[in-house]
Amino acid sequence: MKRFMVVSGFLGAGKTTSMVALADYINANTGKASVIANDLGAKNLVDAKFSEACGCNITELTGECICYQTENLVDRLRRLMDYEHNDLVMSDIPGCGVGALDHVYHKLDREYHGEFELAPFTVIADPERLRTIMPERADINLPEEMNYLFRAQLQEADVVVLNKIDLLSDADAETYLKFLRDFCPGAEVFAVSAKNKTNIDKVADYIMTHDAQLKTIDIGYGGPSFIAAEQKLSWYNCQLYVKICCGTFDGNAFLGDLVEAIRTKLKDKHRNIPHLKVYADGTDGTACKISLLGVDYDMQFDSRLGQPCADLPVIINARAACESQLLAEIMDEALDETAKKYNLDAVVFFTECFGMMDEGRI
Repeated sequence: MKRFMVVSGFLGAGKTTSMVALADYINANTGKASVIANDLGAKNLVDAKFSEACGCNITELTGECICYQTENLVDRLRRLMDYEHNDLVMSDIPGCGVGALDHVYHKLDREYHGEFELAPFTVIADPERLRTIMPERADINLPEEMNYLFRAQLQEADVVVLNKIDLLSDADAETYLKFLRDFCPGAEVFAVSAKNKTNIDKVADYIMTHDAQLKTIDIGYGGPSFIAAEQKLSWYNCQLYVKICCGTFDGNAFLGDLVEAIRTKLKDKHRNIPHLKVYADGTDGTACKISLLGVDYDMQFDSRLGQPCADLPVIINARAACESQLLAEIMDEALDETAKKYNLDAVVFFTECFGMMDEGRI
C-alpha cells in the first residue's frame, strides 16, 4: 500500500504537530508513517528541525509549494514508500496555500493513476482563526482579505480537524464543531489536541481506512480574492550564529527577547505575524523552540535549552502580514538590538525575505 495525504490549514494551525502526532500513533500501533515538511523559500525549517529532534522521520521539500513541483514530490514519495516502506506519507503545504486539491490530488490521479492511494484531503483548523469567519466575525488584527484563505481551505476538505481543544471548554469546542459541520457538510469533522495527542487515534484510524473524495470545486483560485489575500503576506527565513566573547549567556532569554522585539516593532507599525518560529540547538543536546501566532498573543516555548551558552546557531522562520521590505528592516533591527543587549556577535549565514506576490518571485 502506497498511501499519501495532503494536510492543509492556515499558518499556526498546527499542521506539523498534527502530522507528527499521527505518524507517532501509526508507527506505534499500525504500520509505518513519515512526514514531508513543505514550504516556500530555502531549507532549514524550524518545524522540521524540531520534529526531527523529537524523533520523527521527517524530510524537507522546499523552494516552492508541492502544487508546483510534482516530479520532485513523486520522486520523494517513491523513495519513502518503495525504499523506506512507509505505509503513509503526509505532506503539508504552506499555510497560505489553497488549490492543492486540484494541483496535487487531481494531478496525481490523472498523471500517476493507480500508483498512490490518496487518503482524505485533510485540513487543520485553528479555533482562533475560525472566529473570523464564524457569525461573530471576530477581529484578530489580520487583514480581512485573509478570510478568503480560511474559507477556501475548508472548502477543499474531506476531513477537518479542529485542533487545540486543550485550550477550549467543552461547550466552546462544540460550538466550533457545529460551525464546521454546517460549513463543510461533506467532510468528516474531528476534535483533537495534537499537542497532547487527544483523539489522534480516531483521525489516524479514519485516514487509513478511507480514501479521498477527489471532489471538484471552484474556490476562485487565481482570482481577485486569491490575489488580494496573497498580496498581504511575506515570508522571511534566516540562519545565523551568535556568540559571546567571554563567559556564557542565557539562550532562552535571548531568543525570548528577540521574539518580543519583533512582535513590538510589528505592532508599532500596525502589522501582524500569523506565525513566527525561532529554533536553536544547544551543545548539551537540548533545544529551544519558540512560536508566536500573532502580535496580540503570548509567545509559546515548545522546548528550552538546558544550560547557558557560549554560542548558539539560530533559525528564524517568519510568515507575516507585512510588506517584505518593511519586514526585512524590522527583523534586522530586532536582531541587532537584541544581540547588543546580550553583548553578542551575530553572524548571518543566510537570509531571504519576499512577498508572496512580489514581482519576479516566480
